[in-house]
Amino acid sequence: MAPSLPSRPADVLVVGAGFAGAIMAERIASVLDLRVLVVDRREHIAGNAYDELDEHGIRIHRYGPHLFHANSDKVVAFLSRFTDWWPYEHRVRASVGEQLLPVPINLDTINARYGAGLSEGDVEAWLAAQAEPMSHVRTAEDAVVARMGRAVYEDFFRGYTRKQWGLDPRQLDASVTARIPVRTDRDDRYFTDRFQALPAEGYTAMFARILDHPNIEVRLGTEYAEAAAHAGHRHLVYTGCIDEFFERRFGALPYRSLTFDLRHEPTPGGATVLPVGQVNFPSEDVAHTRVTEFRHFQPAEPRAVTALAFEYPSATGDPFYPIPRPANRERYRQYQVLARTRSDVTFVGRLARYQYLNMDQVTGQALATFAERAAVIAASARRPVARAA
Repeated sequence: MAPSLPSRPADVLVVGAGFAGAIMAERIASVLDLRVLVVDRREHIAGNAYDELDEHGIRIHRYGPHLFHANSDKVVAFLSRFTDWWPYEHRVRASVGEQLLPVPINLDTINARYGAGLSEGDVEAWLAAQAEPMSHVRTAEDAVVARMGRAVYEDFFRGYTRKQWGLDPRQLDASVTARIPVRTDRDDRYFTDRFQALPAEGYTAMFARILDHPNIEVRLGTEYAEAAAHAGHRHLVYTGCIDEFFERRFGALPYRSLTFDLRHEPTPGGATVLPVGQVNFPSEDVAHTRVTEFRHFQPAEPRAVTALAFEYPSATGDPFYPIPRPANRERYRQYQVLARTRSDVTFVGRLARYQYLNMDQVTGQALATFAERAAVIAASARRPVARAA
């Protein structure tokens, strides 16, 4: 079936209705007063943050858990225009042997797993004693072993990384594991950002409000090529895979994907099944990497059923994670050089820039990109730049 065509020509065509595309569309529509057509090949808005209520009233994150956290007041203030928030601090356990242990690794993790009997002041010394110092930290394995030692690496990192990326940690950049924190206290929160919360009515409702502007039209289930032929646009904002845009001139940029097995289980007593919202499984003896229980993401309420998502990394499917290897970064740089020759196109977002970005980061990037490119976009549309809101 042919895509639904816009009711009027668009000044700007935005490809992708996730964070980058929706925020760019809202800024262009409200600040520049330009007509915007937003298209997405999926049948829904909100990108990978898409959520929905299941038949039991449990809000499901279709593409895995999305936990919003930020230190940027600007980012929080912008999104707060479109949603109220439910405070939520995410906690994760790792299933190691017969134990469920806090991650990121903290004082309790070390004491429970290794019987170390440490106090807060002892953790750094203990880690230093386990560490294997090396002159050059090159790989994801090096980054852990040089800081925490071989036992911690084998228990918590090696198997999980091999499953997640389909590669041995020795084949991945040190950046994969270098920034994973170790806590010297008992703080078992997964994030420590100042602001941690979930949209009170869900991400999809927040996106609907972002895109609810008289200058914005949204067409779902529509490919970029189909829309470009009919939009009548003067400028393009592209948030899809940059190699796909350039017809993979320099070869494909590789990604890891995910598949999800959503299961409903009875909870006769009304309680949740997992002690926290997410349990990770580092062992390669278990095929999935983590299990999420979505009831933790809502205010506590006894229910007869719970919803669990079992997550499996995959080499095929929707692109989720750029694979961090030097050859891939170099290939992206070739596309980046090509992108800079296109003044009629603004590339923004994790796929267009081949980056893994948290939701606060992609929000910040979209706001910064609009500020940088507003004059170019307005000139492309042959309209003067309005005063920024």
